[in-house]
Amino acid sequence: MGGESRYEIHQDAYIKLVLHALKHRTSAVNGVLIGRSAAAGATVEIVDSVPLFHSQIGLLPALEIALIMIEEYYGEKGLSIVGYFHANERYDDFELASVAKNIGDHITRYFPQAALLLLDNKKLESLPKGKDRSPVLQLYTKDTSSSWKLVGSEGNNQLVVKEPSANIVLLDYISSEKWKDIVDFDDHLDDISKDWSNSQLFN
Repeated sequence: MGGESRYEIHQDAYIKLVLHALKHRTSAVNGVLIGRSAAAGATVEIVDSVPLFHSQIGLLPALEIALIMIEEYYGEKGLSIVGYFHANERYDDFELASVAKNIGDHITRYFPQAALLLLDNKKLESLPKGKDRSPVLQLYTKDTSSSWKLVGSEGNNQLVVKEPSANIVLLDYISSEKWKDIVDFDDHLDDISKDWSNSQLFN
């Protein structure tokens, strides 16, 4: 299904989801990826990300409310939900959680090429030490057997950050504790004055 697509994530979308994971280091977090299909389906462009939850990440009513609001907000901009992002609670856990697979399955019903991104803590930790420009994320896509498979960095079906300097910018934001400013749907449901779209985050 999503086998032959290339996934291109914009810097703001990438940084936002990593900062969300850093803000809630001791709990699992999740979010959705916003974008469009380009180049006749050969490329999935991820232009934004929306942090969802850091407490009850599998809670269906809250998830359904969030997805409806997100689809309405971005639909007016000609964008839709094209994937899902997940960070595990335990630092050394590199397994794709069942809740991530379930939400990913839901998204593929509407967008078959959906990407499922899992935060790679080892890559994130080594970021300050190296010059690696690849994303600190693992890409999963659905194969023909309808199960989620980890995609390697070889070949066409890979995840790339649109701006090569994204990891350098990310390090700047981490050192200035920019993650404190991230708002997710959990925060918004507690206080509706908080902006879940994070529209002012990089201003």
